[in-house]
Amino acid sequence: MERHSTKNMSHEDKEIGEVKVAKSAREGNCDLLLRLCALVLTLVATVVIGVDKQTTIVPIKFAESLPPLEVPVTAKWNYMSAYVVPLNLNAFIFSVSGQFNPTIHFGIWFFVVANGIACGYATSSLLITLAMGHKSKYLVTLVSMLDILMVALLFSSNGAALGVGVIAKLGNSHVRWNKVCNVFDKFCDQLAASCLISLLGSITFLLLVMLRLHSRRT
Repeated sequence: MERHSTKNMSHEDKEIGEVKVAKSAREGNCDLLLRLCALVLTLVATVVIGVDKQTTIVPIKFAESLPPLEVPVTAKWNYMSAYVVPLNLNAFIFSVSGQFNPTIHFGIWFFVVANGIACGYATSSLLITLAMGHKSKYLVTLVSMLDILMVALLFSSNGAALGVGVIAKLGNSHVRWNKVCNVFDKFCDQLAASCLISLLGSITFLLLVMLRLHSRRT
């Protein structure tokens, strides 16, 4: 009886072990897939905003007594007032808004840098996971902490970019910041698309964190 009972327990332990191995393999595959998706999404978001550029002719009025001067003005991620602004677009924003807005100078620059960092991290973590798997508990803990950091970084950068987008789309009459998306429509549309793609990347990193928490609880 004891030998039979021991044999049954051994068989059950073997089945439990096989189930755990299969579950670990599924979670590992999901982890790799999510990291690949995060890499692609953040890369695409960075590229889309990086190549976003539109040139249009706008009238700039320097004085009430003078007729407006029509000049070509280019909008690009590193030109816009939420980016790094050159003098030509500075003058345009001042002329159409009545007041230059230094408070949103940082927004899209932060967005581009954050997505670049997230893309680089997604690439590194994907390669590390492929090479090392989940053998090192310290490495798994470090990657989990960095995943949480990426969630915070991407959601905050998306918030900054969307805030700038709302001002560019609607303006702010209280501080005399007029909308500019009626002039740079293509530029704003591409910026919105980049924000949406980056938001999906943020959600992907959030799913990675949730997957790790689920695997620890079970």
